[in-house]
Amino acid sequence: MIDRLRRVLRVARWEVARAGGGVDRRTLAAALALVLVAGAVLGGGLAVGAVGLDVDRDVYRVAVDGDSPYADAVEAAPALTHVPVDGAALGDTADLVVLDRRSGSGGVETVAVRAGDTRKGEAAAAEFREAVEAHNERLMAAEENATAAFPVTVTLRYVGRTSALDDGPTLGEGGDSDDGGSGDGSGGGSGSGDGDGTDAATGDTATDDAASNAGSGGGGLAVPSVGGGTFGADTVGSPGSISPPFPFVSLLLAFVFLVPMNFIIQAYGSSVLDERTNRRGEPLLVTPLSPVDIVAGKTLPYVAAALLVTTLIAVAVGGGALSVVAVLPVALAFLGATFVGAMFARSFKELTFVTVGVSVLLTTYAFVPAVFTNVTPVALVSPLTLVVFDLQGEAVSAGEALFSTAPMSLGAALLFGLGLGVYREEDMFTQKPVARKLLDALAVRLSAVEDAGLGDLADRRRLRALGSVAFLTACAIPFVFVAELLAVATLFALPVTVSIPVLLVTIAFVEEVAKSVHLYAGFERGVFARTDRVAVAVGLASAVGFFLAEKATAVVQAVGLTELYVGRAAFGSVAGVEGLPPVVLAALLFAPLVLHGLATTVAAVGASRDRTRYALTLALATLIHAAYNFGVVSLHG
Repeated sequence: MIDRLRRVLRVARWEVARAGGGVDRRTLAAALALVLVAGAVLGGGLAVGAVGLDVDRDVYRVAVDGDSPYADAVEAAPALTHVPVDGAALGDTADLVVLDRRSGSGGVETVAVRAGDTRKGEAAAAEFREAVEAHNERLMAAEENATAAFPVTVTLRYVGRTSALDDGPTLGEGGDSDDGGSGDGSGGGSGSGDGDGTDAATGDTATDDAASNAGSGGGGLAVPSVGGGTFGADTVGSPGSISPPFPFVSLLLAFVFLVPMNFIIQAYGSSVLDERTNRRGEPLLVTPLSPVDIVAGKTLPYVAAALLVTTLIAVAVGGGALSVVAVLPVALAFLGATFVGAMFARSFKELTFVTVGVSVLLTTYAFVPAVFTNVTPVALVSPLTLVVFDLQGEAVSAGEALFSTAPMSLGAALLFGLGLGVYREEDMFTQKPVARKLLDALAVRLSAVEDAGLGDLADRRRLRALGSVAFLTACAIPFVFVAELLAVATLFALPVTVSIPVLLVTIAFVEEVAKSVHLYAGFERGVFARTDRVAVAVGLASAVGFFLAEKATAVVQAVGLTELYVGRAAFGSVAGVEGLPPVVLAALLFAPLVLHGLATTVAAVGASRDRTRYALTLALATLIHAAYNFGVVSLHG
């Protein structure tokens, strides 16, 4: 073990030296200068408040007197820009005009608000109304006598969504909120607007009086910002202003972890492909080093770079060790998929398409489910959900962490294993099509299966060969699981009448491909004899391997994924079996084995003929599997 570690580190040092030698000092200095300039500009903008997360800053111009009680509300709203009311022309220099009518004592008697008769004018009026309401709530929140400011207490309890068919709350799960008061809505202002538009001499449409007053006196509660506070929903405010727990800012910060991955995989993929196209990797192949040692050594510096960048980002955004642990499987999956792409690609042009596809697919898988954090258990599909929880300071159980990180970790390991299947001279330095290299990578993991009679079924060598088929099928389970989870996360928000049929057919196709594509590779590469008996044997072995590995997906119940209607459709074999008789349980347990055996055997027989018949039998196997899924959902859903 120590000797292997030394060999890996030696290759890693060589990779660092080779990669570092490809960047001259002038380029490095220019890149460093660019980073320093960008950092200085961003830091200066943040320091003076010119740069921030307000994407709608200074959108609408509001003409209001500086002495008006509404001036403070306008100044506090990022989207509103205060302009002088004197000489303001509605629709030209102002989108909204606020006119105060003062009484003889100097107080505000009535207020008229005029907006342009355009969509922008209407939007400005709506933004102004929200600004006034927020200002009133801030005033009430500043009152020392909280009981007088908030005579009514409101307690919120977010309930987890259990089904797309439920009529109950669907905002997400969480603990009871802090007690929040609601005022009487008056805001204690010093006047009310007439809203009748009588002053609109220019013919522009007059709006209401901003729905509330911004005068002195009274108290209020702060309206939550988008996403509610920094890392979650505000739980204090009037009932109309309390927002559900949507972690907007946390999601943005979690996405920052994915950005450096794109640069790291570009460098990694280019290094692997450069060794192939320029035959620089040939000297390594003739050394005593194994392909595993070589690939591990070449990958280690990029894993270390990803880990370092992830740690720095976590420290910068206030994350902890959980964020680093959650992002590491994502980085490994990025690198594993890039390694396979670099081993299959025939040129840097093809590698560019591969890296872009990898980036889009893995970013979608990692980010989209995390959008539903605090809303549905589907969010735990993504490791970034753990990052959001970490930034929110929420506790995460070991089971939830394992559920989020295990699929991508296993998928990354299997991707590296797939690429290692073609890490040899006959594949590395030849211009084979991608499909042929994929078949080579699968076939190299299989053992020969010759035709034999019934008396030879128990032959040890034959059983070992069939065991390799079952093992390779079982290794496909993480990819199947990820694909099915992604399908659930994508379709769960659609109407059930649309999502369930599409989901069931998609799941059937994904599973049938996973069970049969390596069988086709075995027949195409001559590893399996092209006979019906061999096709049946390898088909049944693949079905058994898939069935045994599939039972591991029972972990989905630990995190409540099967509480979703589409979750039960995708993982019905492990959902809703409590309280059933033993005979029924046994039938439900082994019914999938019968299904897999039948469907995979059909596809294997077609694979033993040619590509066209394999495609036809694969479609037939998918239909059989989908029909079974429909039956299970109808009777057991």
